[in-house]
Parts: sequence; C-alpha cells; structure tokens
Amino acid sequence: MSLLQAIIIAIIEGLTEFLPVSSTAHMIFTSTFLGVEKDEFVKMFQVSIQFGAILAVVVFYWKKFFDFKNFSFYIKLACAVIPALVLGYLFDDMIESVLEKPIPIAIVMVLGGVVLIFIDKFFQNPSIEDEKNITIPKAVTIGFWQCLAMMPGVSRSAASIIGGMQQKLTRKAAAEFSFFLAVPTMLAVTAYYIFLKHWHLASGDQKGYEMILSSKENMTLFLTGNLVAFIVALIAIKSFIGFLNKHGFKIFGWYRIIMGLLILFFLR
Repeated sequence: MSLLQAIIIAIIEGLTEFLPVSSTAHMIFTSTFLGVEKDEFVKMFQVSIQFGAILAVVVFYWKKFFDFKNFSFYIKLACAVIPALVLGYLFDDMIESVLEKPIPIAIVMVLGGVVLIFIDKFFQNPSIEDEKNITIPKAVTIGFWQCLAMMPGVSRSAASIIGGMQQKLTRKAAAEFSFFLAVPTMLAVTAYYIFLKHWHLASGDQKGYEMILSSKENMTLFLTGNLVAFIVALIAIKSFIGFLNKHGFKIFGWYRIIMGLLILFFLR
C-alpha cells in the first residue's frame, strides 16, 4: 500500500465513519478499486485509522466528554458498549472472514439502503431530545442495536441511530449518541487490533503495534492515515448533523442502494 492509497482510504474513512453508509464497506471497496493487496497490515490499518475518526468526536464534543460532573454520561456509554465488546470478541474470526468478501457486503449495503428509505416513517413522535434523558436501559438497548453492524456493510452509525430512534430519540439526539457510543466502541476495537490480536505473517505472528513499528514506511502510513481520518471526520460530523435535521435518511438509503448495485455489477 502506497502513501497515496493510504491517504485516499483515510479520507473515505473520515467521510463515512459517522454516516449511515458503512465505512468498512467503503474502505474495502476502495482498496479493491485501487488494487491494494489485502495483507495483514492493510486489514489492521483499515481498522486502526478509525482511532483518528473517533478523536474527532472527542474534540467536537469536548465539553460533553470532559464534563466530569455528568458522571451518568460515562456510565451510559460503559453499559451501552458492553454488548459490542462481548459479541465482537466471540465472533472476531467470523467477522474477519467476511471482510474479504465484497459481494455479501454489497448485498447488505442494498438491503440497508431500503431500510433507510423508510426509516423516518417507522419511528415517529420522538420524545427524547437530549442525552441526559436517555436512561441506562435505553442506552444498553441502543448498544445491542449497534451489534448489528458486526456484519460488514450494515454501518455501525446506521444501526445505533436506528436503535436510538426506536428508543424515542429524535434524529439529532440519536445521531449524537451514536457519535458518543463510537468512542468507547472503536477505541476498544482499535486497541484490540493493535495490542492484543495476533496477525499471521509469513515471518511469524505479530501484534499490530509490532507491524506498525517494523518499518518507517508502516509508521508513516499509520500516522498519516489517522491524521487524515481525524481532519476529514471533523468536517463530516458537523455537516451530517445539519443535513440530517433537514433531510432525514432517504438520500443515504438511495446512495447505499446505488453503491451496492454498482459494486455487484463490477465485481460480479
């Protein structure tokens, strides 16, 4: 993977991580289109640059994340992330095997698009406009919805936003809680992929940080990817909230359907 390819993938990650279109699917499709070899470092890179994107959430909502008087906020996030941590650990190998198969991911993109076209009609009359009114049971329920995104192509953002709306959150409140929930979720996933997971290389098993530190090139790709994802995600977060309030999810649904069908056509 060249530096230019890494930057392009990072831009895609930053743009799509918090949109209901599946950042994982877009990075996989982009890598395939660019002809990037699917080696272990590339797999790790595509997950680890999500760290840059979640840092954008912390910076954008820094008053929320560093309001230590609102301790219930941290409790809600801790409870909501537990389902993803447990199920993600149990099904890690199965998830990784699907990451190498763009066709089923494209099919999920299309099906998810159909859901988004009609989602605003499913959940009407929301009553929760602020995170402070989200109870712990509701937060946990949203956390279970987020687990649907373990199937690449579903979109973590879409699953958790739909879960929030099902729990009577407004579109804005559901989107923001999805952003908040992304921080502990993706931080845990990134830490696992970098520090705990064993990657099988021809030279022997290595952990993610060992691959990163194994060469100056890998270090440059890792740092550049996270920096680019961070900058682009800052822009995407601000734009998405405003767009969602005005237009809803329908355009994202049509986008997913068109993108999924195009992938199916070119990779058939």
